[in-house]
Amino acid sequence: MSFDDIDRQLVLLLARDASQSTTQLGRRFGLSQPATWRRIKRLRDLGVLTTRRLDLDAQKLGFGVTVFLGIKLATKGRVSLDDFERAIGAIPEVQTVDHVLGLYDYRLRVVARDLADFERVLRRRVMTLPGVGDVEANVMLSEERRPGPL
Repeated sequence: MSFDDIDRQLVLLLARDASQSTTQLGRRFGLSQPATWRRIKRLRDLGVLTTRRLDLDAQKLGFGVTVFLGIKLATKGRVSLDDFERAIGAIPEVQTVDHVLGLYDYRLRVVARDLADFERVLRRRVMTLPGVGDVEANVMLSEERRPGPL
């Protein structure tokens, strides 16, 4: 895959705000709308741009608590990782499921209305899944989003 400076800048601009039109983006680079559209389509076809996503404010939607869970499976080999991922992914409060190396096997991002709601999710949904062993919870106090290496 070869990317020029315009491709890199398009990715940066779309990462910051994917709602921009191809006309708006093209103006920044002196490109026509069709030329900009073709570049974005090429980036999608190459798998660089995979999805469009809304950035929702969980707190304004009534979810005032975000918790990161570290989960260590108790019975490796007995529980299919695919089955665990499918089951944990079916819990609506679980926003992300990351299979990781380290002390825990999985790292989850979970939202809840408050701590009592989180405790309900943890006890009734997460802890009842087959294979769940050690669990560590870290309540998010604040979040600062950084643009990253792009």
